Amino acid sequence: MSQIRTGFGERLRAAVQKHGQLCVGIDPHPGILDRWQLPHDAYGLERCARGMVEAVAGRVAIVKPQSAFFETYGSAGIAVLERVLTDAREAGVLTLLDAKRGDIGSTMDAYAAAYLADGAPLAADAITLSPYLGFGSLDGAIAMAEQNGRGVYVLAATSNPEAPQVQRAITADGRMISQSIIDKVAACNVDAVRAGEWGNVGIVFGATVPADHGLRLDDLGGSILAPGFGAQGGTVDDLRAVFGTAYPQVLPSSSRAILAVGPDPVTIRAAVEQTQRSLAGDTA
Repeated sequence: MSQIRTGFGERLRAAVQKHGQLCVGIDPHPGILDRWQLPHDAYGLERCARGMVEAVAGRVAIVKPQSAFFETYGSAGIAVLERVLTDAREAGVLTLLDAKRGDIGSTMDAYAAAYLADGAPLAADAITLSPYLGFGSLDGAIAMAEQNGRGVYVLAATSNPEAPQVQRAITADGRMISQSIIDKVAACNVDAVRAGEWGNVGIVFGATVPADHGLRLDDLGGSILAPGFGAQGGTVDDLRAVFGTAYPQVLPSSSRAILAVGPDPVTIRAAVEQTQRSLAGDTA
C-alpha cells in the first residue's frame, strides 16, 4: 500500500514558491559532454548528470532528466539515470522524467509501473506522456500517479514544425486537438482546484508556440512545462505573451543554456540564479 503523501501538484507549488519557476533540464548529449571535456560513455554521462544535480540542488524546484540521453548508453546509462533520480530525491529536488511514453492496455500499465510506482528503480515525481493513442489510453498512468502522489505532463502544444498538422487539427466538436487535450487535463484537476490546490496533471506547451495560439489555459488547474526556453530561442517576454494569466503556473525548462556553462558548479549556480531572477521579473 502506498504511503499517504502530499500530491505532486502541491509539492511542486511549494517548491516553486521557495525556489522559483525554473526547471533545469538534464540533457547530457554529446556536445555537452565535449564542452565538459568528458568521454562519450557511461562514465562521462554520470559525471555530467550527477554533477548537474549536485550543482542545482537547493536552488531549483525541479529537474528534468531526458531519458533518451541515458538510454543511448544501454543498461549502464539506465543505471546512471537511476542514480540521478536517487540523488535528486535525497537532495529534496523534484524530478520530472522526460520520456514521453504513450501506449495502450498492459503496455501503458507497465510504463506507469516503471516510472510512477513506489519503489520502482526509475520512479520519478512526474513523467511526460503522449496522448496520441487517445487520451483515455493514459487513464491507468494518471490513476497511478494520483494514487502515489506523483504527477504527469501530457503533450498538448509542442513547438516543433511538424506539430500543427496533428495538434491544431479540428475535432468533431469544433475544437483543436490541443484544446481537447487541455480540457481533458483540466477535468482531471477539478477536485484539486475546488480544494484551492494545484492538480497533479499538467501539460507540455512549448515556449516558442506563437502567442496567437488561440488556446484557453485559464481553467487548466495544473502546471505547464514549457520547453524551448533559453538555447532554443524562447525568452521571458515570449513566455508572458504565450501564457498570459497562466504564467505563474509555468515551468520554463532550460537545458543546454545552463549545461553549457559547466562543469564548474559555481558557474552553473550563477547561471541558474540569473535565469531565476529574469523569470521573476528582476532585471537588476
